[in-house]
Amino acid sequence: MLLLVAKQTQAIYLTGTGILMAYNIKKMLVMLSLGFGSGLPYILLISTSTAWLRDVEISLSTIGLFTWLTFAYTFKFIWAPLVDRFSIPYLSKFGHRKSWILFMQILIFISLISISNIDPTKSFILFCIIAGIISIAGSIQDIAIDAFRIEYADIGDQGSLAATYQFGWRLAIILATSFALIFADINGWSLTYKIMAASMVIGLLGLIASKEEKNIHLGKLSFSKSITEPFIDFLSRFGFFTAAMLLLIIATYRLTDIVMGPMATPFYIDMGFTLTEIGSVVKIVALLASIFGISMGALLLKRIGIYQSLMIGAFLVMLTNVFFSYVAISEKSITSLSMIVAMDSIAAGIVGTVNIAFLTSLVSKKYTGFQYALLTGFMAGPGFVLKGLSGLWVNYLQGIYGDDYGWMGFYVTTSLLTMPVILFLYSNRHFLIKHENSI
Repeated sequence: MLLLVAKQTQAIYLTGTGILMAYNIKKMLVMLSLGFGSGLPYILLISTSTAWLRDVEISLSTIGLFTWLTFAYTFKFIWAPLVDRFSIPYLSKFGHRKSWILFMQILIFISLISISNIDPTKSFILFCIIAGIISIAGSIQDIAIDAFRIEYADIGDQGSLAATYQFGWRLAIILATSFALIFADINGWSLTYKIMAASMVIGLLGLIASKEEKNIHLGKLSFSKSITEPFIDFLSRFGFFTAAMLLLIIATYRLTDIVMGPMATPFYIDMGFTLTEIGSVVKIVALLASIFGISMGALLLKRIGIYQSLMIGAFLVMLTNVFFSYVAISEKSITSLSMIVAMDSIAAGIVGTVNIAFLTSLVSKKYTGFQYALLTGFMAGPGFVLKGLSGLWVNYLQGIYGDDYGWMGFYVTTSLLTMPVILFLYSNRHFLIKHENSI
């Protein structure tokens, strides 16, 4: 099967990141590194920190509200023009985008070291402040990385770049969840976060190995035009109605993932699994499932295109959450945990890869940083509000139906959040297919 795919696409199947053309291997490795550097701070905030807080018996409602500290990832389009227009002094010699990435990675490193020395049960406010700084630095880094990725290759290579970027992101998940949970169970959270801080050097490797090509369009824009013109460009290219529908699709496509994400690890803990058990399963199952999911995402893009891949991803996410609801009221076992993690990782790998390719197809290279940040802001906006309320929602349902059936109700609800995007995709299928064929 893999040989057939490789032959047909004249590619090399490498580490599950998709179909790689020989002359693009260096670019893929760069994206692998940058994907890791992008994913690590976000996962530490949205997943690992929630495990830390639940491990020290912080309430689910507080944990849910804590995830609002990722606000910077939702509203990063606000400062995206700054990243597009200006460089970091003294670091600009490495490249416009690279100066921002390097500075933010240094800030993330310092912040992770700082938060590792805080006990959230005694200094929760300070813990939240440092987490907020990580959120801001991570979001700015993402603006620069996304723009760098789009400018780094032609549109024909973006599917492979997206797959590789996603694989790097998933590797960060494995390190920040599997390794971190196992290590924290033995050595405590303080030392664990210090190691996570040191791991940011992996993201630095992509900067060292890459050469940034100057985007000549950016220098032609005044700061004010760098804010207004991307809006005008997006509306003029697609028209008001179509642009509005595209934004609705973007806003709802990953809604289920975003809302249920902060509760995943607390759910495993409430099921009775230790941090080591959770980490061990994630280490093996999630890695293999992620490789498969990301590979399938890249393959689907090659074989059936963006529209059909988006539909398959949406249905997979819905089915995954339905399975979560079933497991919540079933007998707890390592097998059930493994199946949950596997299905979630496969769906996330496919959806993440396809979604990046979809967003990239909508962005004009003249406004890469701002437009991509704006689109990801629309993607994260509704989920940002709802994920902060996820813990309150679980507690409410548990108060009515009990612990297990409360979790079941939560996952049934999140699965239903997928229905709007399926309807939006289907009703706009003709435009999406036409747009895909035009790029």
